[in-house]
Amino acid sequence: MSLPNFRPPVFSTLGCRLNAYETEAMKELAEAAGVEGAVVVNTCAVTAEAVRKAKQEIRRLARENPGAPVIVTGCAAQTEPETFAAMPEVTRVIGNHEKMQAETWRSLRPADFIGETEKVQVNDIMAVKETAGHLIDGFGRHRAYVQVQNGCDHRCTFCIIPYGRGNSRSVPAGVVVEQIQRLVDKGFLEVVLTGVDLTSWGADLPGGPRLGDLVMRILRLVPDLARLRISSIDSIEADENLMLAIATEPRLMPHLHLSLQAGDDLILKRMKRRHLRDDAIRFCEEARRLRPEMIFGADIIAGFPTETEEMFENSVKLVTDCDLTFLHVFPFSARKGTPAARMPKVPGDQIKLRAARLRAAGDAALARHLDSQQGARHRILMESPRLGRTEQFTEVVFDTDQPEGQIVLARIIGQAQGKLLAG
Repeated sequence: MSLPNFRPPVFSTLGCRLNAYETEAMKELAEAAGVEGAVVVNTCAVTAEAVRKAKQEIRRLARENPGAPVIVTGCAAQTEPETFAAMPEVTRVIGNHEKMQAETWRSLRPADFIGETEKVQVNDIMAVKETAGHLIDGFGRHRAYVQVQNGCDHRCTFCIIPYGRGNSRSVPAGVVVEQIQRLVDKGFLEVVLTGVDLTSWGADLPGGPRLGDLVMRILRLVPDLARLRISSIDSIEADENLMLAIATEPRLMPHLHLSLQAGDDLILKRMKRRHLRDDAIRFCEEARRLRPEMIFGADIIAGFPTETEEMFENSVKLVTDCDLTFLHVFPFSARKGTPAARMPKVPGDQIKLRAARLRAAGDAALARHLDSQQGARHRILMESPRLGRTEQFTEVVFDTDQPEGQIVLARIIGQAQGKLLAG
């Protein structure tokens, strides 16, 4: 029960779905600790542009909330705390591990914002061995997100995220199953498994289970779960049971987002990726053979250092060779402290042009998918009265209200503005 004049903190989330999940956890922790009237910015560090946007957001919120303590956390705060500590608007900088601890938020009650408290609370994320125990039982209104893994053991040459998230660590399967059962009991029809490097789940647990083992266990032990979805995966780490689930479990949704990053073998090696171009193509072909309705999204970087026009063309061709549908294009942005930042750079104007060409290829791929759905019937989870998503995660617009939060069966009659239209 809130007090009459209590002012809850203002939260702002930048970056990935995992950040959004953790913001929900921080809201609960802040509420339990009685934190009042603060501004909390959960930052992203994936690119230099993400850090710039974080600074911009901090300044904006400080202007809009004069006198409010400003707390900065997230991956950018973890990787470069001194940058944010130097900003006059910032009251406290909190690391990614500290932000998930109840004692951190208890120290942020109004009386504690003055005095000799240390401004920066950022410890060595590499020393963290366990995932945070805080579980969210209601993130998302109709689709719930469950964090099963955090951190990453790989060191891709362009990526700063392991230094913001730490090494890979997994939530035990029993804990995951219990949480999903609670979510189903609350009425959620779809659950999405999330993590930083999802296919590394289980490597640090006794017996070394794999992601496919977790998926099969969830589907077996939570029979009332209508839909299970997995977020971004590294296809080279797909295990036997994950492929079995793709082939045999209709409740596992036929949509995978792949961390591909490039379509040229030499660039993949310079990125220190663990797959080659043909590995990605083979995985997509095999997944589609097992599940013909499977569609793919993918992350691809444009203008990685040393990338020639011919190398870039291999990335463009990957869109059709893997038959990708949803493309996330990232213009290369050097991150200080990564090996790629020291490699010979592609000129900025070329990076922009290549990113635009990749986005155009992605738009054409999405249009082909939407065209192919004309006349098809889909089971659609309604996210609002007139907007829902198919099992393939394609957005569908209705011209009449539907039961929000329910799965409806509808026929596709057309497409517009990147969405399907249902009649």
